[in-house]
Amino acid sequence: MPRRTAHPAILAALALLGCWPADPAEATPEPGAPESAAPETVIPAPVDLARVNGMDRDAFVSTFGGIFEHSPWVAERAWAARPFANRDALHAAMVVVARTASAPEILALLNAHPELAGPEARARQMTTASVSEQGSAGLDRMSPAEFDRFDRLNAAYRARFGFPFIIAVRGRGRAEILREFERRLADTPDAEREAALDAVAAITRMRLERRVAPSP
Repeated sequence: MPRRTAHPAILAALALLGCWPADPAEATPEPGAPESAAPETVIPAPVDLARVNGMDRDAFVSTFGGIFEHSPWVAERAWAARPFANRDALHAAMVVVARTASAPEILALLNAHPELAGPEARARQMTTASVSEQGSAGLDRMSPAEFDRFDRLNAAYRARFGFPFIIAVRGRGRAEILREFERRLADTPDAEREAALDAVAAITRMRLERRVAPSP
């Protein structure tokens, strides 16, 4: 089976940026070889809570609109809960907005997430945060057989639940992710909707911790 790679011109550009090996053959490590860590995405310096609480709506949405994947409306609605006592309170306000949204909005929120190692991931057509997160688990550096396994699981999961499989991948290995993927395929739709929202909460907590400085 041919190796899945991006267009040669894209690979060359990524290699110059240090985001992709110059030789596509290096993208998949040799069996038994240790995996190299994915390059960390450069992110803005964390902002302090006093500054957050002083933001107008537009500044708040501009700063935090990307915390929930392609869903700036979460930040827009959470702004009204200012002032936040601490970073946890800010995150809790955003999670409440997401969980109390209408059913169509929640479905759209879940569908805003890319599939794990899916077409968007392989083309790197994802948000900066998602590229970093999937890369941290090595989901951009797999063999063709591994990509095919994720493709089959992604298709089965979406057919059963109507949205992509969502899990906080940072800090997890591929084997653990695959075990959880297969386990959750047996969930009921209601249980899996809650599991997906729990995963969104975990993902966004980690993202917010990288954007807001901890309170003194």
